[in-house]
Amino acid sequence: MSDVVVNTRNLANPITGVQRYTLELVSRFSDRVIRISPAGKCEGLRGHMWEQFALPGHLGKKLLWSPSNTGPLAIAKQVVTIHDMVTLDHPAWMSRKFAAWYGWLLPRLVRRVARVITDSEFTRERILAITHIAAEKVAVIPLGVDRRFYPRTPEEIAHVREILGIPHGRYCLSVSAVEPRKNLRRLLQAWGKLQCRLPEDVWLVLAGGKGKSLVFQDDKWGTLPPRVHWTSHVADSYLPALYSGATAFIYVSLYEGFGLPPLEAMACGVPVVASCIPPLREVCGSFAILVDPLDVVAIAQGICQVIHDRDNEKPLPAALARAANFSWERTAELTWRVLEEAM
Repeated sequence: MSDVVVNTRNLANPITGVQRYTLELVSRFSDRVIRISPAGKCEGLRGHMWEQFALPGHLGKKLLWSPSNTGPLAIAKQVVTIHDMVTLDHPAWMSRKFAAWYGWLLPRLVRRVARVITDSEFTRERILAITHIAAEKVAVIPLGVDRRFYPRTPEEIAHVREILGIPHGRYCLSVSAVEPRKNLRRLLQAWGKLQCRLPEDVWLVLAGGKGKSLVFQDDKWGTLPPRVHWTSHVADSYLPALYSGATAFIYVSLYEGFGLPPLEAMACGVPVVASCIPPLREVCGSFAILVDPLDVVAIAQGICQVIHDRDNEKPLPAALARAANFSWERTAELTWRVLEEAM
């Protein structure tokens, strides 16, 4: 019988970065853990009530691992993964109730639990600055790239393009939820400025669903500029070919805890334009064009540079080598080590 219980409440939601992290690690822990989640769909207040009051009654003396930024405050024998501190650093990007709840819960939870895992040195520093806990309590464990992210064949790319209705074979890609910190408004402004500087067959493809109104403030950007195709949420199985077909991947987020999509794009051999924020510098190193996400002109110049650079012949060996340094096997190994220490 396993001595570790995993709080998988977050898996009731569509797969984004946090859900993928949970699935990748739980699948590698196999029969070493017990998964527990609410029966049926349990979102919002009901989900929080289940987590805070029902979940503790199922644990006995077992260790709880909560992999999704939250967990029951009553349980001290717990390891919690905090992917970012955006709710405390930028509460204005969130709905008022969501920001208030996490602003109250997170510092108390971090101080209460046995250990904290986070994805980047940047987030570790933010956790320490906000909560003032002992530095040795927080372990930095980078995320990984699944092996299915590799350069795909032209046939696979064409198939996914047809399914998603992408109008042309040359496109810049951005994969992210539609929420304020992803900075899509400035990306679209930059794209509008580029129309006379780019070949007429190059499009911008936006892939990602709209963030929940219960969580995020609305982010409006008005009329879309020419040659923009929005796919809405893309099935996980389509992502490797979607990345592989891109001329460039654009990720100009204002705030991240890690930044998994640029790494997945690199694994598919695609050149990347990313924000110069600390977590993306940690992830991308010198293998991406880094731009100021607040500067529309800088974003436009970065896109123009990557499209016109003749050296960006795909697949990019340097990008592939960089992505190969990040594996879910390594993430799982280091995570299990922290869980063993907490037990």
